[in-house]
Amino acid sequence: MAKVIVFIEQREGKAKKASFELVAASAAAGNETHAVIIGDSVTAIANEAAQYGANKIHLVQDAGLKLYSAESYARALTTAIKSLSPEIVLAAHTPMGKELMPTVSVQVDGALATDCTSLAFSGGKLQAKRPVYSGKAMVEVEFLGSGIQMATVRPNALGLPKPDTSKTADASNISVDLSGLKTKILEVVKGNSARPDVTEAAIVVSGGRSLKSAENFKILEDLADTVGAAVGASRAAVDAGFRPHRDQVGQTGKVVSPTCYIACGISGAIQHLAGMRTSKVIVAINSDPQAPIFQIADYGVVGDLFQVVPALTNEFKKIKE
Repeated sequence: MAKVIVFIEQREGKAKKASFELVAASAAAGNETHAVIIGDSVTAIANEAAQYGANKIHLVQDAGLKLYSAESYARALTTAIKSLSPEIVLAAHTPMGKELMPTVSVQVDGALATDCTSLAFSGGKLQAKRPVYSGKAMVEVEFLGSGIQMATVRPNALGLPKPDTSKTADASNISVDLSGLKTKILEVVKGNSARPDVTEAAIVVSGGRSLKSAENFKILEDLADTVGAAVGASRAAVDAGFRPHRDQVGQTGKVVSPTCYIACGISGAIQHLAGMRTSKVIVAINSDPQAPIFQIADYGVVGDLFQVVPALTNEFKKIKE
C-alpha cells in the first residue's frame, strides 16, 4: 500500500472526471488515497472525490487560485505534497496536467512519467505504461530510488466506475502563501460550445481537410449532437482554418481515448494516429480504400463522407426516436 495524492482538476467548481478515474484506480489498489483540490470555494467537490474512493480530502483554497495559472497552482500543489509526504502523485494528462506536473516535479525533486495509459501499484511502487514513437510501441516505466513517483494519465484510459454515494471522507484545509508570484491571470475568454471537450467525451467525431470548409463541419456537428459526441479535427483541418486549435486531435493537439472515435475524411497521418489510436473502437470513413486510417480502424466505410455521415445521422435519429 502506498500513500497517493491525486490532483483533482477543476474548472469553475466542476471537477474533471479524468481525475476521479485516478482516485478510483488508486483506491481499488488499496492505496491510502488523498485528493487535493485547488481553487476558490471548491468544497462541494470533496464529496464527489470521496464517492470514488478518496480516504482524505485536502482543500487548498484562496481567492488567488480562482483562475488557473501554472505558477500559482504549482506552488499550491507543491505545498500540499510537502505537507503530506506521499510516495506517489497522479494527475490527468490534460492541458492543465501537462503544464502543471513537470513544474511540480522539479520543485519536489520527483520523477515524472507522462501520457500513461495504464498504472499498476506494488509494494509502494508505481509501474506505468505509456506510448512512444507516436504510439507505434509501448514502454513500461519503473521508478528507481526513493524519490516521489509522479505520473499523468490519459483521460478515459482507466475507466470510471459508478460512484458510491454512501462514502464520505474527512476534509481539511492546507494554507498556501501566494506572495511574490510573477504572473497573474486577469481574464479567461471561453469559446462558445455546449459540446464536451474532446479529451473527456465518450464519443469523438473528427474531420479532416477533406471537409473543404468550416461550414461543411456542420454535418459532423449534426452527427455529434445526435449521439452526444465532441467534434474534433486533424491538424490539416485546423491549419486550414476549419476548426479552432482546441479541437485538434493528434501529436501536436490533444490526446484522446474515447469509447468510440469516428474519423471522417482523415487519411491517418502518424501524427494524428498518435493522438487517438488508444480509442476503444475506431470507425473510419474515407473515399480512399488505401488510407492508412483503415489499418487501425475496427470498422471502415469506403465512401464519400458527405453521403455517409448524413446517412449515419439519420439512422441514429431513428434509433433515438
